[in-house]
Amino acid sequence: MKSSVVRLGVNYFDDRDCFDHIASKILFTGCIDEFFDYNLGRLAYRSLRFEHERLEMESYQGNAVVNYNEAAIPFTRIIEHKHFDFGTQAFTLITREYPQPLSPGAEPYYPVNDDRNMRLFSQYKELAASRPDVIFGGRLGLYAYLDMDDAIAGAMELALNELNASL
Repeated sequence: MKSSVVRLGVNYFDDRDCFDHIASKILFTGCIDEFFDYNLGRLAYRSLRFEHERLEMESYQGNAVVNYNEAAIPFTRIIEHKHFDFGTQAFTLITREYPQPLSPGAEPYYPVNDDRNMRLFSQYKELAASRPDVIFGGRLGLYAYLDMDDAIAGAMELALNELNASL
């Protein structure tokens, strides 16, 4: 019988053979195409670049996140960190988030949901169905743009399904 050890913060690909043999189920939240060694081709992803800045003012935008969708503005959002933890310092820290194409070594953040990639993902989804020992989740495993509330709801649904299946 395989163990029910939970390991977090590990890179599955660093010791794939070990992880495949120590657990009866694996929750995989990385890129689904990478999991299958890109056998059907590579899916396209977008990445992000972050610029951090300290501003000598109490508040820059008055709340934690403001999204920007104007073509003339090169960043997609500004995060003002002090609003997450109710900071009261006289300065503030912001992060601007810029969309970037995925380049070697960059972190994939979002799927590119065009016809080509959705067809290719459908094929990877079929491959995933042949692996009942792996639960694919998260933006990269499901090849879906997920807002945080959707990601949490999806994780809870996956957990409930697994718990109910084991009863």
